Amino acid sequence: MVLFRLLSRLGGYVTITVPGKCLEKFVNLAVARGIVLWDVIILEAGRVSLKVRLSGVHPLRHVARMTRCRFKIAARHGLPFFISRLRKRRVFTVGALLFVAALYLLSSFVWFIDITGNKRVPKEAVERVAREAGLKLGVPRWAVDATALEEAILRQVPGLSWVGVYVDGTSVNIKVVERKLPPLDETGRPVDVVAARDGLVKEILVLSGHPAVSEGDTVIAGQVLISAAIPPPETEEEKDEDQDGKPAVEQQAEPVRYVHARGIVRARVWYEGEAQQVLLEKGAESTGREITKFGIKIGTKEIILMGPREIPFTHYQIQVERKQAPAWRNINVPVELLTVRHCEEKHYTNRYNRDEARRLAGRRALEGIRKQLPEGAKITGQRLEEVERPENGNAVGVRAVVETLEDIGVEEPHHYRGGGSGIVD
Repeated sequence: MVLFRLLSRLGGYVTITVPGKCLEKFVNLAVARGIVLWDVIILEAGRVSLKVRLSGVHPLRHVARMTRCRFKIAARHGLPFFISRLRKRRVFTVGALLFVAALYLLSSFVWFIDITGNKRVPKEAVERVAREAGLKLGVPRWAVDATALEEAILRQVPGLSWVGVYVDGTSVNIKVVERKLPPLDETGRPVDVVAARDGLVKEILVLSGHPAVSEGDTVIAGQVLISAAIPPPETEEEKDEDQDGKPAVEQQAEPVRYVHARGIVRARVWYEGEAQQVLLEKGAESTGREITKFGIKIGTKEIILMGPREIPFTHYQIQVERKQAPAWRNINVPVELLTVRHCEEKHYTNRYNRDEARRLAGRRALEGIRKQLPEGAKITGQRLEEVERPENGNAVGVRAVVETLEDIGVEEPHHYRGGGSGIVD
């Protein structure tokens, strides 16, 4: 049906009206001659409306003469009639075509340049590099090389780690990601990287600064790992001695340079923790059931206003919430609102043998150590050993030792002490 209507629009069709008294003979003879009619609608004044293709109008005239049933064209539809109307309005048609051509031509150029993602890097620096690379207002879209533009901006604008250029219609969006810089010391002083805890240095990566330790060194908490003080480079100086054995004049040494030390120092760190588990364990746990009473306290007398009188629980814990009545004209009223909760408890008794108690104590000791581990620490080994407790024969004690590989470096203000190595006070 959709294809039929589309072909009718392209070829053109008309809406005609026919008297209703001769409609039957008119339609039968038209169908017999292969003329397609559709959308038959009964109108007022005894006439009927129907549609026919433009190619069937001329054969339909012969049908009208044979049936003595004259028809009138009420409306014209389709592409041929639209073109005919445009020929009569040549100035309008030419103007519309010129407008479409101008709109298409203007949409082929770049009219908007948007830069997003920059905070520290000035927008003018990105615009300048982009302009030198060929991106400016009015340039054709096909002349914009996004890949070359990204490389130019990333190479010439300092402080950027990623650049993306996207052409969308008449606008070009330049998205940048700035490089993350290390935080500066609030006092403006140089910064050392020191050990946060004791450990054995496994590997060290210096980004800026002077390494104060090497792989395999044992360090303690507070010891400088990467110093902010960079000593002058060592040079081999030949010192000539005269006949009297006096050395030649020495060259003046370069001064020590101070920077913001940065780097990664991974070390093996050991953590210890102890826990114990009794062999006969008694306790109580909440069942989740509770009863609430509401009352009032006047002076030393408590009056229960709402709630059961008897508590159906055998074992329970009482929780009381008190709210003081508001003062009236700066007079404290000795009245309190009480909320009394009776929470049911279930008493239990657990008996463990030594193996079970040792396993539970070891698990508890390891959980306590894991809570101390910093983020990013990788556990490389763990060891459990039973601790003898002669003073408590009803309990089993376990000591846990966990070995990790982690970054132990933290930043601390530099202390000027001849090179920046040593222990931070």
